Amino acid sequence: MFCVIYRSTQRDQTYLYVEKKDDFSRVPEALLKSFGKPQLVMLMPLDGRKQLSNADLEKVKSALAEQGYYLQLPPPQENLLKQHLEEQRKN
Repeated sequence: MFCVIYRSTQRDQTYLYVEKKDDFSRVPEALLKSFGKPQLVMLMPLDGRKQLSNADLEKVKSALAEQGYYLQLPPPQENLLKQHLEEQRKN
């Protein structure tokens, strides 16, 4: 199984995985609209030989099979203020 990975032009660190190059037929229109024009990043085999950066391989494979796409969102930003306040309480 292969997947094609696209980068969002609207949202930083957001990627869309689909089964076939330039086939967005199973991706909801609202998602595509907010995603912006997809920019091709790479084609990748999902056989486990290569690691995915910030996505779980089994979740990607499952989402592709069930819904035809997988959306990778950026990791949550650190709340530095909260961390600072917690450290202050400890001291």
